Amino acid sequence: MYRTKLMEKLDEAIAATLPVVAIVLILSLTIAPVTTSVLLAFLFGGFMLIVGNMFFTLGAELSMEPMGQHMGARITKTRNLPLILLIGFFLGFLITVSEPDLQVLANQVQSIPNNALIFSIAGGVGLFLVLALLRILLGVRLRTMLIASYALLFLLTLFTPSDFLAVAFDSGGVTTGPMTVPFIMAFGIGISAIRSDRHAADDSFGLISLCSVGPIIAVLILSLIYRPDSADYTETVVPTIAHSIELRELFLEAFPTYLHEIASALLPIAAFFGVFQIVSLHLGKNTLIRIGIGLIYTYVGLVVFLTGVNVGFMPAGSYLGQTLAELPYRWIVIPVGMLIGYYIVKAEPAVYVLMRQVEELTNGAVSGALLQRTLSIGVCISIGLALFRVLTGLPVMYFLLPGYALAIALTFFVPDIFTAIAFDSGGVASGPMTATFLLPFATGACVAVGGNVVTDAFGVVSMVAMTPLIAIQLLGLAYRLKARGGGVAAPVEEDEFAALDNYAIIEL
Repeated sequence: MYRTKLMEKLDEAIAATLPVVAIVLILSLTIAPVTTSVLLAFLFGGFMLIVGNMFFTLGAELSMEPMGQHMGARITKTRNLPLILLIGFFLGFLITVSEPDLQVLANQVQSIPNNALIFSIAGGVGLFLVLALLRILLGVRLRTMLIASYALLFLLTLFTPSDFLAVAFDSGGVTTGPMTVPFIMAFGIGISAIRSDRHAADDSFGLISLCSVGPIIAVLILSLIYRPDSADYTETVVPTIAHSIELRELFLEAFPTYLHEIASALLPIAAFFGVFQIVSLHLGKNTLIRIGIGLIYTYVGLVVFLTGVNVGFMPAGSYLGQTLAELPYRWIVIPVGMLIGYYIVKAEPAVYVLMRQVEELTNGAVSGALLQRTLSIGVCISIGLALFRVLTGLPVMYFLLPGYALAIALTFFVPDIFTAIAFDSGGVASGPMTATFLLPFATGACVAVGGNVVTDAFGVVSMVAMTPLIAIQLLGLAYRLKARGGGVAAPVEEDEFAALDNYAIIEL
């Protein structure tokens, strides 16, 4: 059974990765020559990405999702609200500290100690996971929570040093990566299962969206406490490889780092689940074996995946961005970046988790393929805007403020299920592929044009996290207009569709 599943995941991983590899190869042979060292590392990294994605997606399906669902459902049955919120905060904090993407961001920002940045962000996720759980249990509309959260967020930006705005918004994207997404989404499904009303399944979405806001607010507050003069960053090191043995050594030297990082990430979660199993869950032997095999697959997949993208993709992204931006027609970096952005989101591990969850919970009313295509369009646009910023030096808030304002405005005109999926998708799309290829791509281009990397290149992750909020809600608006026979949409509360279930609206 597992072999068949692995082959299915392998096909998905190949289909997701090959377009990006092909684009980089074509560019390297035409307008953007790269060194043999960078190209070899990139190609080997691409192979590791495929293998890692194959193991991770199956592992998350076998372990992280059932663990989250079982724990969420069990603690909710206790009816002990303080216990539910305490465990929710602890899990949010724990799983965020474990998130590999967060380590990448912390290492990039040198003016704040790593532990201070990581623990502040983890606290922000824990707090907002508590608020998200309260929303599910009390049946509060996601729109209300989002409006209040983003109002506070943008108020804080008025007092934050400009060098930290892009870093703060980027933190919201990197915390919702391959570790966080499958577990927290499944945890929300388990929590919502206690409610018997028709909107319970809808409310299982939205946890990722709120958990993406907490880190941004945490970093904004942290910047007010530290008040650093500038946000220094760590430059990407481009490898020099003389032969195939050095290529092997380059990756082998990185393996111990990621073996330790992923073990440190998974062990606390597995240990917490083990204690929960002994004290409360008492799951059967077959279920535990399945989860154990899934954890092994998850571990192997993440180690291989992160080694591949960090060692192979990060230098290639930086070198390629710099090479393109040094051309006489430097504007070419924008359409090239957009093309890469369209395909690279398909290689994000957590995207497949979201696609499967959406298909299952909507009974196929929202297809995974349509969701992925909409995400790709959103990311394509966001990368174009981000690289336009790199070339022009425009402040990131010129894009984020109107973008989020439009995203919030759309919540009044689309079915709630689309709002929840859209805001979850923003965090899911901005995962390790964005942090290790698109961000270095932007920093390389920024260096080439002589810009300020911290203010002009940082912010790519936040742009990637923003545009899916608009793209998927526009998809929801199209569904609503279709349901009304092409008429003008009215606010959700005031039209006749407010009385229908969200899935009924979609199926119309």
